[in-house]
Formats: sequence, structure tokens, C-alpha cells
Amino acid sequence: MANFLLQRTVPLPLPEAWRRLTEWPRHADVVPLTHVRVTTPEPTHVGTRFVARSGVGPLAFDDPMEVTVWQPPGDDDTPGLCRLEKRGRAIRGWAEIEVLPGPGGRARVVWREELQVRFVPGVLDRAVGRVGRYVFGRAVNRLLRMA
Repeated sequence: MANFLLQRTVPLPLPEAWRRLTEWPRHADVVPLTHVRVTTPEPTHVGTRFVARSGVGPLAFDDPMEVTVWQPPGDDDTPGLCRLEKRGRAIRGWAEIEVLPGPGGRARVVWREELQVRFVPGVLDRAVGRVGRYVFGRAVNRLLRMA
């Protein structure tokens, strides 16, 4: 399994950083060739499921996910934590999104992920981790910049 960690500090209140990262359809706006479909009623809660479909034509695959921890931050700088379980045939693993108080009233975002990509041997886990860190790092940066 490939693991990676992203950390960002942004000039946003915790609830706004959280909103920008956990509005699932917005992820399609920042990840190329991806569409996100939420399959359960809103608002997001433990048990919310969504599918990110990535690729083109016959080379596309589904990445179904389920929210297993949902603790939004409070207006009083209480940290927030979301855990997603990836349950697809092509990609398995989990992701955690955490927003914490940072210096000067800023939000500190910590994104942890563990990926297992089907048909990719474990010897390539470091490469998968580097690619994941790059792709998700760009997505997180863009999500946090989008109002």
C-alpha cells in the first residue's frame, strides 16, 4: 500500500477550509477527467457514499467511497476530521482530512491517504505515493483557493 501525507496552512477559518475540502462534487473541478456523483442524500454524514469516476471511455474506472468518520470543526476552532474508505475494484484504501487551528487564526489542513491500486505490484508503492502526493496536493491547493 502506498501512503502519503499533505499539510497546508491557509488564511481561512476552519469551517471554510472544511467546506471547501468536503463538498465532494467540487473535487471534479480540480481533478482532470473526473466526475463525482454523491449517491446518498445530503447533508454529508457517516454513511454518505459517493463515486469518483476518472478516465475516458473504456479506460475509466469508479472510485467508490464512504464517509466513516464525520466530525466537522466548530466555530470555536474545534478541529474537524473526516475519514473516507475507498472500496473500489481498482482502488482501495482510505483518506483522512483534518482541519486544525493554525498560527494567526489560519487553518492547518492535514490530508493522509493510503492507496492500493489493483494490478500495481507493491514494489511500486513509493512511485504510487509520489504520484498520489502530486495529484492530491494540486487538488487540495486548488480546492482551498476556490471560494
